[in-house]
Amino acid sequence: MNEAKSGIDTIWYTRCPVPTASSIAIQRGWIEGAFASRGIAVRSLASSTERHVRESHFDHAQPNSFRQGGNAPPIWARSAGRDTYVLGLTWLPQYQKLLSLPAAGIRGAADLKGKRLALPVRLNDKIDFWRASALQGYLQVLAGAGLSADDVTFVELPIQDTYLASSGASRQGSLFDVRRNAASATAESFALIRGEVDVIYQYGALGPFLETFLGAATVVDIGHHPDRRVAVNNGTPNLLTCSGALVREHPDLVVLYLEQVVRAARWARDHIEETLAVVANEVSVVEGWLPDAFDIDALLDNLLPTSKTELVDALRQRKDFMFQHGFIPADFSIDEWVYPSLLDEAVRRQDERLAA
Repeated sequence: MNEAKSGIDTIWYTRCPVPTASSIAIQRGWIEGAFASRGIAVRSLASSTERHVRESHFDHAQPNSFRQGGNAPPIWARSAGRDTYVLGLTWLPQYQKLLSLPAAGIRGAADLKGKRLALPVRLNDKIDFWRASALQGYLQVLAGAGLSADDVTFVELPIQDTYLASSGASRQGSLFDVRRNAASATAESFALIRGEVDVIYQYGALGPFLETFLGAATVVDIGHHPDRRVAVNNGTPNLLTCSGALVREHPDLVVLYLEQVVRAARWARDHIEETLAVVANEVSVVEGWLPDAFDIDALLDNLLPTSKTELVDALRQRKDFMFQHGFIPADFSIDEWVYPSLLDEAVRRQDERLAA
């Protein structure tokens, strides 16, 4: 059946500047090619000139859309009543640290007592995912050292700029171009240099570059903390989500999309150089920074989304934190949100193709 005749003429996608199998499948043209035979166009939210379409990266309002990336926006959207499902989760060990200038003499979590911690506040974003990330990073490190929020001073840094670009980036591009990514930690960096704060939180691929540029010292390496629960945050785990109506009414299209994601995740392990080139482009760094930003072997081994219990538990921990600290308007059930059967079907179909 031609799905375009049943009302589906366009499938939308978006992803964060993080390593994803979706990005590989997109860059290689597999998703677009898979849907072309159905008479269905495939478009990036970034290609739209309409702001409300691009904003779906955060609020998941665009019908018939897929999203892969950080968990805070989809958690917020689900809490606000958006009809979505989590199709799969990934845990990619990545750069996540608390940093200070060497002269401050802050060498570990115990030294945070009495210190000033930068807490950016995005004044014009629907979901302030970076503030949520920084606060959770701080509080989990403090708790591990027997400290609490009362033992430190949070210095709020108001930021007028939004993460959403003013216009569409490209047909396949991410909403976050290299300039926007590079400017993501400007407020915290200047506050640290000026001596207005003692510690900043940083995660993501640009972290190693920022650390080197600042000549900063590592206070706590959260990404490699021995207690994995301390590392739970916006990017751990990442989520692959989808519009709820698409899942219920056109599961075959969802499986078709997921097949390309599964294919890309498996392809990556046998095409390392090409994969790292895609990842570097997606996260806005030169390839030389990737080993400092990610554990490359772990990255390649964990691009395939799953519904493993430990990942679902990590998502539950993240959602609970966001609810308890007022980042989302209402609580909801993680178990009712995670819908793994279509990913299981996509894996089965890919296995059958390999065996044929």
